[in-house]
Amino acid sequence: MKTIGLIGGMSWESSAEYYRIMNEEVKEKLGGLHSAKCLLYSVDFDEIERYQAEGDWESAGEALGKAALSLEKAGAAFIVICTNTMHKVIDSIEKRVTIPVLHIADATANQIQQSNIKTVGLLGTKYTMEQKFYKARIEANGIKVIVPNEKARNDIHRVIYEELCVGKIEQSSKDYYKNVIQQLVNHGAEGIILGCTEIGLLIKPEDSEVPLFDTTVIHAIEAVHEALKKENS
Repeated sequence: MKTIGLIGGMSWESSAEYYRIMNEEVKEKLGGLHSAKCLLYSVDFDEIERYQAEGDWESAGEALGKAALSLEKAGAAFIVICTNTMHKVIDSIEKRVTIPVLHIADATANQIQQSNIKTVGLLGTKYTMEQKFYKARIEANGIKVIVPNEKARNDIHRVIYEELCVGKIEQSSKDYYKNVIQQLVNHGAEGIILGCTEIGLLIKPEDSEVPLFDTTVIHAIEAVHEALKKENS
């Protein structure tokens, strides 16, 4: 089993989910007392969020690049960034290390393709919903991406940072997200990407009439598959 290098803490609420899901998947695959070999570099999210808000992506990339290099030096075989938004700086991270970085959007697009879905709605932070770094990666796989209107994008973003990232699960926010999902379905979405690693804490499969693609689950399971992959496969 290869050692997974996790860059977490953005937020730690979803990083804990990565750890749980990966260990459950290893147990499912290998049985017995097996668990995931992994290293976690957990950053201070306050620092990273400040860089995001100021648009200082260079500093954010530098901070995460240092984290990735630490993981490589500690023995990680590949890197998993435990957040969708910070894949915006994946180029900065990849420049710092010689080991691969497992992109969350690639793993998600693969799952969508297997479902034969051509149009998806995307929920996430404003950065993820509005900028090209994430949507373009999905769209490169022949999948159309639609996002909520501006007011809904602002509301979704607020709930992520003010509630989900600090462990608050509010029924009113759940209802709001469900309404936004329905609006996306009404506009042609055949599936919904939960494109923020905290959204799966709030929205569950039964909350949508169309398939949900929970990026936390998809990414964590893909990490295990990579860790268990034979070198010549």
